Amino acid sequence: MSATAGESEEFAVRDVINRTLGEEMERDDRVYIQGIDVSGRGGTSNILKGLDDRFGTDRVRNTPISEVSMVGSALGAAATGMRPVVEVMYCGFLGVAGDQLLNQVAKMRYMFGGELDLPMVIRTKNVMGANAAAQHSQALHHWLAAIPGLKVVCTSTPADTKGLLKAAVRSDDPVMVFEHGGVYNRKAPVPTEDYQYEIGKAAIERRGEDVTVVATQNQLWNALEAAERLASDGISVEVVNPRTISPLDTETIVESARKTGRCVVVDDTPLSYGTQSQLSAVISEGAFWDLDLPVKRLGVDNVPIPFSPTLEDEIIPGTDEIVDEILDLA
Repeated sequence: MSATAGESEEFAVRDVINRTLGEEMERDDRVYIQGIDVSGRGGTSNILKGLDDRFGTDRVRNTPISEVSMVGSALGAAATGMRPVVEVMYCGFLGVAGDQLLNQVAKMRYMFGGELDLPMVIRTKNVMGANAAAQHSQALHHWLAAIPGLKVVCTSTPADTKGLLKAAVRSDDPVMVFEHGGVYNRKAPVPTEDYQYEIGKAAIERRGEDVTVVATQNQLWNALEAAERLASDGISVEVVNPRTISPLDTETIVESARKTGRCVVVDDTPLSYGTQSQLSAVISEGAFWDLDLPVKRLGVDNVPIPFSPTLEDEIIPGTDEIVDEILDLA
């Protein structure tokens, strides 16, 4: 996994989120957290556990079960100088705050002629493979990425979780941070220094020569596993982590596709109108004359995620499916 040079410690993604928000609240007393049960329980998946003991309930605030009020009040606070971090438990609940997100948060800086900063973060999570049924199992980063005025990042590794979350909290623009329930317990080295990853900059997580795989969140880990498996067969796979969906680092992605001439994109959004379509279009436009074969796309089937574990497993791609797509191209 990519990281900055220097000392590092191994942490799980869930611990990195807690530590990073704690560091940012220590650094800047305008940073505060609000959401459902963020104090006491520690929010969804208990990730924020203990922050209320450190910073008090004025800065780790429980809210009513009302996403529209959570996002709307954070918007007002950001516009008047605070730096709120809102937790929306599952990305499917973003729809409840739809007008605040689409018509207020995304447009206010534009409508004020760029004179108003909106330093607010909305954390939420994509979920796949947890047998949590349709309303709690989906990925929606592609939906928000289609709205001009919002920055959208997708965290995948412990190192990029720290770097991207710090960048989001320190940004003067609204940033949507999509986490993924499937990577919360993934562990890897995290630099101990204070650092940010640029919003809009992708990472090459593994160098390769034969095929490029562009993969996000849990699918990034599956892609790295597929690359490792195929290495013993003499197939060299390059794995690219976009890190941010809007803005998208087209330069790094296209450059990798030009080098290998073969490309697979994989993401947990549905194939119809999903992130894969944008990635595929960008690669095809930028690397058309260097591609040996058309870009392959992998995603979930175009159905609500089933509660049945058997059916859910059937529609979500994993390492085996990524291996098969690479072999089709190699």
